[in-house]
Amino acid sequence: MSLNLSTKAKITWCPGCTNFAILSAFQKAVSEMIENGEVEEKNVVAVSGIGCGSKITDYLNMNTFTSLHGRELPAMTGIKSANPSLLVFGFSGDGSTYDEGVAHLVHAARRNSDVNFFVHDNQLFALTTGQATPTSPKGFKGKSTPSGSIEEPMNPLLTMLSLGATFVARANALDIENTKKIMQEAARHKGFSFVDIVQPCITLFDTREDYKDKLYNLDESYPTDDFDFAMRKVQERGERIPLGIFYKVEKPTFEEQLHQ
Repeated sequence: MSLNLSTKAKITWCPGCTNFAILSAFQKAVSEMIENGEVEEKNVVAVSGIGCGSKITDYLNMNTFTSLHGRELPAMTGIKSANPSLLVFGFSGDGSTYDEGVAHLVHAARRNSDVNFFVHDNQLFALTTGQATPTSPKGFKGKSTPSGSIEEPMNPLLTMLSLGATFVARANALDIENTKKIMQEAARHKGFSFVDIVQPCITLFDTREDYKDKLYNLDESYPTDDFDFAMRKVQERGERIPLGIFYKVEKPTFEEQLHQ
């Protein structure tokens, strides 16, 4: 990359952490968009909160804002509302997003705020070393569920579709190139762009082997404007787990209507 989007801050993720891959995918995505003239470097903003994934803004040489735990989306909506010319990205973990921040996620989706939200979904609270989150599988044994979780996991993509999100996708952190492409398509979309990133936690919940034969990419001919088809696809959660853009439609955004 000719642009230097890295800072001099010491990266404190665990060795081999898949957050390195997400950081790389995002830097590549933004660098290419700046070099192609799609966005000016000064107009890119990255927002994070608290958690392992949220450390990403420490390592990004661009405009950044660190919010409270689970409160990334109100900050993102405020930034975009105040200056609609900005391209706003948000990073959050599954615990922060689907637990503390779930109410903010619901309202950002139904409002169709024109921001891009990337969830680092490793199915546990990693920074606090291993408590269950709403996406942890049933039976997950962690610090808060030593005998195994008795709860069924949440399906974030199904939730987002049901709330009217206009861009719903899933990426694989270990596939940097496809994650980069999905991030770019999210950025180009006008409306609320939601991307759940499948992310093995190498230290506390290494799901690489489990995902190896399950993850597959959607065919490029997939009809991304077919809501019913998208609803069926996001409910594939057994032996096969699809990746890609499930749904993408254009609707008036929150900020457009606000400024009218």
